[in-house]
Amino acid sequence: MDKIVIHGGHRLRGEVVIHGAKNAALLIQCAALLSDKPSAIRHLPKLSDIATMGSLLEHLGCEVEGDRTMNIDPTRVAEGSLEAPYDMVKTMRASVTVMGPLLARYGHCRVSLPGGCAIGARPIDQHLKGLEALGAKITLRHGYVDLKARRLKGGSFMFDTVTVGGTQNVMMAATLAKGTSRLENVAREPEVEELARVLVKMGAQITGAGSSVIEIEGVDELMGFDHAVVPDRIEAGTFAVAAAITRGDVLLLDAPVDHMHATIAKLEEAGAVCHVESDGLRVVGPERLEPVDISTRPYPGFATDMQAQMMVLAACAHGQSLITETIFENRFMHVPELNRMGADITVQGHAAVVRGGSRLTGAEVMATDLRASASLVLAGLVASGKTEIRRVYHLDRGYEAIEKRLRGLGANVRRYHRAKG
Repeated sequence: MDKIVIHGGHRLRGEVVIHGAKNAALLIQCAALLSDKPSAIRHLPKLSDIATMGSLLEHLGCEVEGDRTMNIDPTRVAEGSLEAPYDMVKTMRASVTVMGPLLARYGHCRVSLPGGCAIGARPIDQHLKGLEALGAKITLRHGYVDLKARRLKGGSFMFDTVTVGGTQNVMMAATLAKGTSRLENVAREPEVEELARVLVKMGAQITGAGSSVIEIEGVDELMGFDHAVVPDRIEAGTFAVAAAITRGDVLLLDAPVDHMHATIAKLEEAGAVCHVESDGLRVVGPERLEPVDISTRPYPGFATDMQAQMMVLAACAHGQSLITETIFENRFMHVPELNRMGADITVQGHAAVVRGGSRLTGAEVMATDLRASASLVLAGLVASGKTEIRRVYHLDRGYEAIEKRLRGLGANVRRYHRAKG
């Protein structure tokens, strides 16, 4: 397997372009299934997850071309089996969000139960309950979900917990349901708003996206779309932390500042200078980082996808920080690896006490999930000596060519490909 090797201790300086948001792009790819007309998605990041979703769409019968701009023609989907198989779905949890569009457009589908990052139990019960509220008949057997509905009907549903994927899945299904649907306690994330913008382009009637209540008036058919994906707030936040911990000076071109308020607030609390410029966000790291307390929350709170990265900042700060994870129960798997590098972190239930100030040192470490891998890269940037990160395929799910982009900012980082033979 590929590995990334970092020799730490270099200040990052320069500019880096923030690519399109993965978590928005994946759902926009799914939305193309709601129409029988071609669609085009622009500003896509070149990531393994995007390619996986493209392959799944092809399996379902779509013609898919391009990467940075992806053209999707769903004309032949109706001729297929409408099944998302285990071998394809197991690698990426977002694959289950094809069920809402397929059910709404074709009246039936069969989707494997999901896989993805091993960061805790993430059931899809809210997806299924929401679809049932719209009239779906659901059967679970042999690891698959079978869904049927002659035509979905508008209905009211209150999510038991805030779920981004569940909100998006049910929202897409409701666009073609007969009548009005009202969804309460929905996710307010920018990715939900972005999907709603695409659906409205297709002819959907949606109000309330970005608030806790979304209403959808179903229509008989939807058109194709042409849409450029919003920049990735998590990628921008990761590079912002990199600038802060290396005492760097980095301009994040096209950073979605309006979606980053919680991250920016914590960076500034730690002593970094964050300045909004006409073309992005400039982050300047301080000579001395101050400790910060963080509790992850659904948007607009602090994103769980930034927790691991900020833990590295806390490890570099002078003083004690408390990081509380409220979204996923198993998202501290990076802690043992960071401690191998000299961090002083103790996990107590859903909280991690980080005693900063210890100098990190390079070590051989193993990535366990997407954001954990990003935290190990960040730690390697400030650690003395050599850090060798294995299982970097996790990293490739959410960060395009991160080693090249960091090298462009002055980091000493290389990727080594496994030998073929």
